[in-house]
Amino acid sequence: MKTQPARKTGVSKTAERTPQASSLNELPEPDLQQAQELVLEMMALAGRSCCERAVEEYVVKKLGAAGAPAGAIHVDRTPRRSPHGGEVGNLIFRLPGAQRGGRRLLMAHLDTVPLCEGARPVVRGRWVVPADANTALGADNRAGAAVVLSAALEILRRRLPHPPLAFLWTVQEELGLFGARYGGLGMLGGPRLAFNFDGGSPDKVTIGATGGYRMDIRIQGIASHAGAAPERGASAIVIASLAIAHLHRQGWHGRIEKMGHFGTSNVGVIRAGDATNVVTPYAEVRAEARSHDPAFRRRVIRAIEQAFRQAAHAVVNSEGRRGRVEIRGRLDYEAFKLGRGEPCVAAAEAAVRSVGGEPCRVVSNGGLDANWMTARGIPTVSLGCGQVNPHTTAERLDLAQFHQACRIALRLATGRE
Repeated sequence: MKTQPARKTGVSKTAERTPQASSLNELPEPDLQQAQELVLEMMALAGRSCCERAVEEYVVKKLGAAGAPAGAIHVDRTPRRSPHGGEVGNLIFRLPGAQRGGRRLLMAHLDTVPLCEGARPVVRGRWVVPADANTALGADNRAGAAVVLSAALEILRRRLPHPPLAFLWTVQEELGLFGARYGGLGMLGGPRLAFNFDGGSPDKVTIGATGGYRMDIRIQGIASHAGAAPERGASAIVIASLAIAHLHRQGWHGRIEKMGHFGTSNVGVIRAGDATNVVTPYAEVRAEARSHDPAFRRRVIRAIEQAFRQAAHAVVNSEGRRGRVEIRGRLDYEAFKLGRGEPCVAAAEAAVRSVGGEPCRVVSNGGLDANWMTARGIPTVSLGCGQVNPHTTAERLDLAQFHQACRIALRLATGRE
């Protein structure tokens, strides 16, 4: 872990250690230097989806060192239910309340995308960036995980008064929100207000998100010698190519705007063939469709299915034989939108204002753990932590916004927004 140089030379004046309460209405102020150290260390840990053990152990160690009772820390059985298995389940930390009020939940996901493997975060001015130009940073979502951890550590170390609390670090979010979908939410103690920390500006109050559907498409072609008898083959690659080209030409791939409706689709994975001298007998394609409108999303799905079936029918070998396709799909998460009067939204906006921000309500075109939390009976609002350009090598973390997110999280955790 090579984050020491960043700590020595890159900690800004705003990250200097602060007193227990700020002069801004005498509300609790977090130790921003500690929070910055947390996020730098967490981004340097490997932990792609299903392999979150190391970063989860890091969180547990920090909680224990701050005085968290071992009996208050739990790991659920998400890997037993997730189709991907996984090293560990969601991490849950609960505290009884020292003041009245319904239980509050602060949460964030631990996993990162594969492009973050080997990330080495360095501080350059107000930004944290990857030292290696070939990797992403992992601010999505180690920044959120660090914000939640920072709030928990502040409460433990300083014994700040607070309502009943639960802290949740989920796994397998990047694969399709599986931690939130299959996690043991009964272990949270029935939270009344829930706050998810993920991407973007801390002023961004995300009250809804799109729904997503994923598809596994298996194409069976007909093998033949590509030099001696190519006409006897039916290429699975050709079938896939025709289908994708049709979707592109007809406006059913990428950003989709039709009949007053909006959605997106993407063919993201293609695996096919073993040799250039064989007409390809098989291909596997993975695709997705998203929309806030479930009916329109189903229309996008039908367009994808029809394109692949028609392409299979169009590729005929010299003997009149055709390939075939098998399509399996699943709803990863349904769209949701919280009502204007939802208590968690009002609390989140009050917390943003309490630190001098101006909340902006938005609806996301990407899925969030909040999709499944809300669907499972825990209405959840999401706030950003300063992440920019996630899932790319241009990813970076705005430290000023990250510090602001830490302030917001501590206000929410102590009920003093």
